[in-house]
Amino acid sequence: MSDEIKGLGLGFIGVAIFSMTLPVTRMALSGGLDVVTVGIGRAVVAALVAAVILRVARQPVPPMRYWKRLIVAGLCLVIGFPLFMSIAMLSVPASHGGVVLGILPFATTLAAAMFCGERPSPGFWLVALVGSGAVVAFAVVEGGGGMQAADLWMLAAALSAGTGYALSGELSRVLGGWQVICWSLVGCVPFIVPPVVWVWPDIHWQAPWQTWTAFGYVALFSQLIGFFAWNRGMALGGVSRVAQVQLLQLFMTLAGSAVLLGEEIGAVTLIFAVCVVAAVALSRQMPVSRRDL
Repeated sequence: MSDEIKGLGLGFIGVAIFSMTLPVTRMALSGGLDVVTVGIGRAVVAALVAAVILRVARQPVPPMRYWKRLIVAGLCLVIGFPLFMSIAMLSVPASHGGVVLGILPFATTLAAAMFCGERPSPGFWLVALVGSGAVVAFAVVEGGGGMQAADLWMLAAALSAGTGYALSGELSRVLGGWQVICWSLVGCVPFIVPPVVWVWPDIHWQAPWQTWTAFGYVALFSQLIGFFAWNRGMALGGVSRVAQVQLLQLFMTLAGSAVLLGEEIGAVTLIFAVCVVAAVALSRQMPVSRRDL
Protein backbone atom coordinates (compact mmCIF):
# COMPACT_ATOMS: atom_id res chain seq x y z
CA MET A 1 0.00 0.00 0.00
CA SER A 2 1.46 3.36 -1.04
CA ASP A 3 2.02 6.22 1.38
CA GLU A 4 -0.60 8.28 -0.46
CA ILE A 5 -3.27 5.60 0.05
CA LYS A 6 -2.35 5.25 3.73
CA GLY A 7 -2.47 9.01 4.07
CA LEU A 8 -5.91 9.21 2.50
CA GLY A 9 -7.20 6.47 4.82
CA LEU A 10 -5.92 8.21 7.94
CA GLY A 11 -7.22 11.50 6.60
CA PHE A 12 -10.69 9.98 6.30
CA ILE A 13 -10.63 8.91 9.96
CA GLY A 14 -9.66 12.42 10.97
CA VAL A 15 -12.37 13.97 8.81
CA ALA A 16 -15.02 11.63 10.25
CA ILE A 17 -14.13 12.91 13.72
CA PHE A 18 -13.94 16.56 12.65
CA SER A 19 -17.25 16.41 10.76
CA MET A 20 -19.21 16.32 14.01
CA THR A 21 -17.48 19.40 15.43
CA LEU A 22 -20.02 21.97 14.20
CA PRO A 23 -23.22 20.21 15.34
CA VAL A 24 -21.66 19.14 18.64
CA THR A 25 -20.36 22.66 19.27
CA ARG A 26 -23.84 24.03 18.68
CA MET A 27 -25.17 21.45 21.17
CA ALA A 28 -22.72 22.66 23.81
CA LEU A 29 -23.58 26.32 23.20
CA SER A 30 -27.34 25.75 23.19
CA GLY A 31 -26.97 23.84 26.45
CA GLY A 32 -25.78 26.94 28.28
CA LEU A 33 -22.00 27.00 27.91
CA ASP A 34 -20.41 30.26 26.75
CA VAL A 35 -18.22 30.82 23.70
CA VAL A 36 -14.94 31.05 25.62
CA THR A 37 -15.60 27.84 27.54
CA VAL A 38 -16.49 25.93 24.39
CA GLY A 39 -14.03 27.61 22.02
CA ILE A 40 -10.97 27.81 24.26
CA GLY A 41 -11.82 25.72 27.32
CA ARG A 42 -11.81 22.63 25.15
CA ALA A 43 -8.15 23.31 24.36
CA VAL A 44 -7.26 23.53 28.06
CA VAL A 45 -8.67 20.04 28.63
CA ALA A 46 -6.93 18.72 25.52
CA ALA A 47 -3.63 20.31 26.58
CA LEU A 48 -3.76 18.57 29.96
CA VAL A 49 -4.31 15.20 28.27
CA ALA A 50 -1.61 15.97 25.70
CA ALA A 51 0.90 16.76 28.45
CA VAL A 52 0.18 13.41 30.11
CA ILE A 53 0.58 11.56 26.80
CA LEU A 54 3.90 13.26 26.09
CA ARG A 55 5.11 12.47 29.61
CA VAL A 56 4.08 8.80 29.49
CA ALA A 57 5.57 8.38 26.01
CA ARG A 58 8.77 10.13 27.15
CA GLN A 59 8.84 12.31 24.08
CA PRO A 60 11.86 14.62 23.79
CA VAL A 61 11.18 18.34 23.47
CA PRO A 62 11.32 19.33 19.77
CA PRO A 63 14.36 21.36 18.64
CA MET A 64 13.96 25.13 18.88
CA ARG A 65 13.87 25.54 15.09
CA TYR A 66 10.43 23.89 15.01
CA TRP A 67 8.79 25.83 17.82
CA LYS A 68 7.83 28.90 15.81
CA ARG A 69 5.70 26.80 13.47
CA LEU A 70 4.38 24.68 16.32
CA ILE A 71 3.12 27.79 18.10
CA VAL A 72 1.65 29.33 14.94
CA ALA A 73 -0.11 26.05 14.11
CA GLY A 74 -1.36 25.92 17.68
CA LEU A 75 -2.68 29.48 17.64
CA CYS A 76 -4.59 28.66 14.44
CA LEU A 77 -6.01 25.29 15.53
CA VAL A 78 -6.22 25.73 19.29
CA ILE A 79 -7.55 29.31 19.45
CA GLY A 80 -8.43 30.71 16.03
CA PHE A 81 -10.58 28.00 14.50
CA PRO A 82 -12.46 26.88 17.65
CA LEU A 83 -13.20 30.43 18.81
CA PHE A 84 -14.26 31.82 15.41
CA MET A 85 -16.37 28.75 14.72
CA SER A 86 -18.05 28.89 18.14
CA ILE A 87 -18.98 32.55 17.63
CA ALA A 88 -20.54 31.67 14.28
CA MET A 89 -22.49 28.77 15.76
CA LEU A 90 -24.34 31.19 18.04
CA SER A 91 -26.35 32.56 15.13
CA VAL A 92 -26.41 30.11 12.20
CA PRO A 93 -27.35 26.42 11.91
CA ALA A 94 -24.54 23.88 11.91
CA SER A 95 -25.58 22.80 8.40
CA HIS A 96 -25.12 26.38 7.14
CA GLY A 97 -21.70 26.58 8.78
CA GLY A 98 -20.79 23.25 7.22
CA VAL A 99 -21.34 24.56 3.70
CA VAL A 100 -19.31 27.71 4.35
CA LEU A 101 -16.57 25.57 5.89
CA GLY A 102 -16.52 23.65 2.61
CA ILE A 103 -13.89 26.17 1.54
CA LEU A 104 -11.46 24.57 4.00
CA PRO A 105 -9.65 22.27 1.50
CA PHE A 106 -8.82 25.29 -0.64
CA ALA A 107 -7.71 27.28 2.40
CA THR A 108 -5.44 24.40 3.38
CA THR A 109 -3.87 24.26 -0.07
CA LEU A 110 -3.42 28.04 -0.14
CA ALA A 111 -1.57 27.83 3.18
CA ALA A 112 0.48 24.86 1.94
CA ALA A 113 1.57 26.93 -1.06
CA MET A 114 2.42 29.95 1.09
CA PHE A 115 4.17 28.25 3.99
CA CYS A 116 5.08 24.68 3.03
CA GLY A 117 6.50 24.97 -0.48
CA GLU A 118 3.77 22.92 -2.20
CA ARG A 119 3.02 24.04 -5.75
CA PRO A 120 -0.54 23.43 -6.99
CA SER A 121 -1.08 23.68 -10.74
CA PRO A 122 -2.96 26.59 -12.40
CA GLY A 123 -5.87 24.23 -12.98
CA PHE A 124 -6.08 23.59 -9.26
CA TRP A 125 -6.34 27.30 -8.52
CA LEU A 126 -9.03 27.75 -11.17
CA VAL A 127 -11.16 25.02 -9.62
CA ALA A 128 -10.48 26.42 -6.16
CA LEU A 129 -11.73 29.81 -7.29
CA VAL A 130 -14.95 28.27 -8.62
CA GLY A 131 -15.51 26.30 -5.42
CA SER A 132 -14.83 29.31 -3.24
CA GLY A 133 -17.21 31.37 -5.35
CA ALA A 134 -19.92 28.77 -4.74
CA VAL A 135 -19.40 29.11 -0.98
CA VAL A 136 -19.70 32.90 -1.14
CA ALA A 137 -22.79 32.62 -3.35
CA PHE A 138 -24.41 30.26 -0.85
CA ALA A 139 -23.70 32.66 2.01
CA VAL A 140 -25.22 35.56 0.05
CA VAL A 141 -28.33 33.59 -0.95
CA GLU A 142 -28.91 32.33 2.59
CA GLY A 143 -28.25 35.81 3.97
CA GLY A 144 -31.01 37.40 1.91
CA GLY A 145 -28.69 39.17 -0.51
CA GLY A 146 -25.70 39.76 1.74
CA MET A 147 -23.25 37.88 3.91
CA GLN A 148 -24.00 37.58 7.60
CA ALA A 149 -21.44 38.29 10.30
CA ALA A 150 -21.48 34.56 11.09
CA ASP A 151 -20.36 33.81 7.53
CA LEU A 152 -17.32 36.03 8.00
CA TRP A 153 -16.53 34.27 11.27
CA MET A 154 -16.77 30.90 9.49
CA LEU A 155 -14.51 32.09 6.68
CA ALA A 156 -12.00 33.30 9.28
CA ALA A 157 -12.27 29.89 10.95
CA ALA A 158 -11.58 28.17 7.62
CA LEU A 159 -8.51 30.30 6.91
CA SER A 160 -7.23 29.72 10.43
CA ALA A 161 -7.78 25.96 10.24
CA GLY A 162 -6.27 25.76 6.76
CA THR A 163 -3.10 27.45 7.94
CA GLY A 164 -2.89 25.23 11.00
CA TYR A 165 -3.52 22.08 8.96
CA ALA A 166 -0.82 22.95 6.44
CA LEU A 167 1.82 23.73 9.06
CA SER A 168 0.88 20.65 11.10
CA GLY A 169 1.05 18.44 8.04
CA GLU A 170 4.54 19.61 7.20
CA LEU A 171 5.78 19.33 10.79
CA SER A 172 4.29 15.84 11.06
CA ARG A 173 6.69 14.62 8.39
CA VAL A 174 9.51 15.35 10.84
CA LEU A 175 8.07 15.18 14.35
CA GLY A 176 5.21 12.69 13.94
CA GLY A 177 1.47 13.31 13.68
CA TRP A 178 0.30 13.01 17.26
CA GLN A 179 3.42 14.68 18.61
CA VAL A 180 2.70 17.85 16.62
CA ILE A 181 -0.79 18.45 18.01
CA CYS A 182 0.34 17.53 21.53
CA TRP A 183 3.29 19.94 21.50
CA SER A 184 1.17 22.65 19.85
CA LEU A 185 -1.41 22.34 22.63
CA VAL A 186 1.22 22.42 25.36
CA GLY A 187 2.96 25.38 23.72
CA CYS A 188 -0.29 27.36 23.67
CA VAL A 189 -1.05 26.90 27.39
CA PRO A 190 0.05 30.49 28.24
CA PHE A 191 -2.50 31.79 25.73
CA ILE A 192 -5.48 29.57 26.57
CA VAL A 193 -5.47 29.37 30.36
CA PRO A 194 -6.03 33.11 31.17
CA PRO A 195 -9.31 33.44 29.19
CA VAL A 196 -10.71 30.30 30.83
CA VAL A 197 -9.69 31.53 34.30
CA TRP A 198 -11.46 34.80 33.50
CA VAL A 199 -14.81 33.11 32.70
CA TRP A 200 -14.44 30.37 35.33
CA PRO A 201 -16.88 31.92 37.87
CA ASP A 202 -19.57 32.22 35.20
CA ILE A 203 -19.32 28.73 33.70
CA HIS A 204 -22.69 26.97 33.74
CA TRP A 205 -21.61 23.95 35.78
CA GLN A 206 -25.23 22.83 36.18
CA ALA A 207 -25.64 22.32 32.44
CA PRO A 208 -27.25 18.98 31.49
CA TRP A 209 -25.08 15.94 30.87
CA GLN A 210 -25.71 16.14 27.13
CA THR A 211 -24.06 19.56 27.10
CA TRP A 212 -20.99 18.34 28.94
CA THR A 213 -20.82 15.26 26.73
CA ALA A 214 -20.75 17.57 23.71
CA PHE A 215 -18.00 19.61 25.36
CA GLY A 216 -16.04 16.43 26.07
CA TYR A 217 -16.28 15.44 22.41
CA VAL A 218 -14.87 18.71 21.08
CA ALA A 219 -12.17 18.71 23.78
CA LEU A 220 -10.91 15.15 23.34
CA PHE A 221 -11.88 14.18 19.80
CA SER A 222 -12.08 17.41 17.78
CA GLN A 223 -9.12 19.05 19.50
CA LEU A 224 -6.84 16.06 20.04
CA ILE A 225 -7.61 12.54 18.86
CA GLY A 226 -8.76 13.56 15.39
CA PHE A 227 -5.41 15.20 14.76
CA PHE A 228 -3.54 11.97 15.53
CA ALA A 229 -4.91 10.47 12.32
CA TRP A 230 -5.20 13.71 10.36
CA ASN A 231 -1.62 14.93 10.84
CA ARG A 232 -0.13 11.53 10.11
CA GLY A 233 -2.29 11.26 7.01
CA MET A 234 -1.06 14.61 5.67
CA ALA A 235 2.54 13.65 6.41
CA LEU A 236 2.19 10.46 4.36
CA GLY A 237 0.01 11.65 1.50
CA GLY A 238 0.87 15.34 1.22
CA VAL A 239 -1.01 18.30 2.64
CA SER A 240 -2.81 19.29 -0.57
CA ARG A 241 -3.78 15.74 -1.53
CA VAL A 242 -5.09 14.59 1.83
CA ALA A 243 -6.85 17.91 2.35
CA GLN A 244 -9.19 16.91 -0.47
CA VAL A 245 -10.60 14.09 1.68
CA GLN A 246 -12.43 16.93 3.38
CA LEU A 247 -14.90 16.82 0.49
CA LEU A 248 -16.68 14.13 2.53
CA GLN A 249 -16.75 16.26 5.67
CA LEU A 250 -19.51 18.52 4.41
CA PHE A 251 -21.98 15.69 3.87
CA MET A 252 -21.14 14.08 7.20
CA THR A 253 -21.65 17.45 8.90
CA LEU A 254 -25.05 17.82 7.23
CA ALA A 255 -26.01 14.33 8.37
CA GLY A 256 -24.84 15.06 11.91
CA SER A 257 -26.77 18.33 11.97
CA ALA A 258 -29.95 16.53 10.96
CA VAL A 259 -29.55 13.62 13.38
CA LEU A 260 -28.18 15.42 16.44
CA LEU A 261 -29.94 18.78 16.13
CA GLY A 262 -32.97 17.99 14.02
CA GLU A 263 -32.01 20.64 11.47
CA GLU A 264 -33.86 20.57 8.17
CA ILE A 265 -31.49 20.39 5.22
CA GLY A 266 -33.17 22.43 2.47
CA ALA A 267 -32.75 22.11 -1.28
CA VAL A 268 -30.59 25.24 -1.51
CA THR A 269 -28.17 23.87 1.07
CA LEU A 270 -27.91 20.52 -0.72
CA ILE A 271 -27.43 22.12 -4.15
CA PHE A 272 -24.59 24.32 -2.99
CA ALA A 273 -23.08 21.47 -0.97
CA VAL A 274 -22.93 19.33 -4.12
CA CYS A 275 -21.37 22.22 -6.08
CA VAL A 276 -18.68 22.79 -3.47
CA VAL A 277 -17.87 19.09 -3.13
CA ALA A 278 -17.76 18.67 -6.91
CA ALA A 279 -15.21 21.48 -7.12
CA VAL A 280 -13.09 19.90 -4.40
CA ALA A 281 -13.34 16.49 -6.08
CA LEU A 282 -12.24 17.98 -9.40
CA SER A 283 -9.31 19.72 -7.73
CA ARG A 284 -8.23 16.29 -6.49
CA GLN A 285 -7.30 15.46 -10.09
CA MET A 286 -5.02 18.47 -10.51
CA PRO A 287 -1.26 18.00 -10.05
CA VAL A 288 0.39 19.25 -6.86
CA SER A 289 4.15 19.03 -6.36
CA ARG A 290 5.79 18.75 -2.94
CA ARG A 291 9.17 19.81 -1.67
CA ASP A 292 11.40 17.47 0.31
CA LEU A 293 12.21 18.29 3.92
